Amino acid sequence: MTGPFPTSSVSRRDALIGGASLAATAMLPGMALSTTTTPHPKRTHTMATVKTSDGVEIFYKDWGPKNAQPIMFHHGWPLSSDDWDSQMLFFLHNGYRVVAHDRRGHGRSAQVSDGHDMDHYAADAFAVVEALDLKNAVHIGHSTGGGEVARYVARHGEPSGRVAKAVLVSAVPPLMLKTEANPEGLPLEVFDGFRKGTAENRAQTFLDVASGPFYGFNREGATVHRGVVQNWWRQGMMGSAKAHYDGIKAFSETDQTEDLKAISVPTLVMHGDDDQIVPIADSALKSIKLLKNGTLKAYEGFPHGMLTTHGAVLNPDLLAFVKS
Repeated sequence: MTGPFPTSSVSRRDALIGGASLAATAMLPGMALSTTTTPHPKRTHTMATVKTSDGVEIFYKDWGPKNAQPIMFHHGWPLSSDDWDSQMLFFLHNGYRVVAHDRRGHGRSAQVSDGHDMDHYAADAFAVVEALDLKNAVHIGHSTGGGEVARYVARHGEPSGRVAKAVLVSAVPPLMLKTEANPEGLPLEVFDGFRKGTAENRAQTFLDVASGPFYGFNREGATVHRGVVQNWWRQGMMGSAKAHYDGIKAFSETDQTEDLKAISVPTLVMHGDDDQIVPIADSALKSIKLLKNGTLKAYEGFPHGMLTTHGAVLNPDLLAFVKS
């Protein structure tokens, strides 16, 4: 089976050299092939994880000085903490402690059957925060991760006094789904299409999303970066199909109006006006009206995945907000 990534194999030349060496050894006078082998030391592979109250192992990264102000990153659907590589290195080099986790069912976290909803997402993030004892933290969330940040800050971060600021990037709040109360939202058929693609051919669906609307690669004149597409696909396919399927309901049907109203810490809302995944009119332009202490930065022509395609612009803006 072929895929988007190259495979490697032992060359014929290497095999011939190995065979010739073995034959030569066997022909030496007085020598016999040994049937004993030297045992290899046992290898152990450990990953940094936190166990939630319902027993789910959540993978996390924690880089930088432990006494520095922490920046915690929350990834989007269906990705992992790897999607924050650029921002984590940027803030690390600017002297911050950077933390990111894989949402339950995503990346290297446990592929559990249940709990793929905003309440569990936020509670899992809080489990990481408590385990690492993060205080005065800035929480930055992209897309579904922005919804996770909004619920985390409203229900856990501010009540526990552990959050300093929040950033919502291309984020799903307040509500993506079209309803009578939210006529500007996207129709249910859009999300049913995502569910159908995830259930029937997740690999191709993920490839189509990454190579098309997510980064704006479907726009005329756009330069398609194959490595970016492959990295998105890689992250998505690491996760659980069940988590991804259930997560579509979580990011599209969760009304976070009250979460936004409850947040009082300074909150930066960043959104591209050419976002084809989470249209700005039904997200950022509404969220900013609900936040008590919000600032909106709109980026002309930027896509949903602008943190990757335009990191050189967004990273300094993020740093300026954190320092302000």
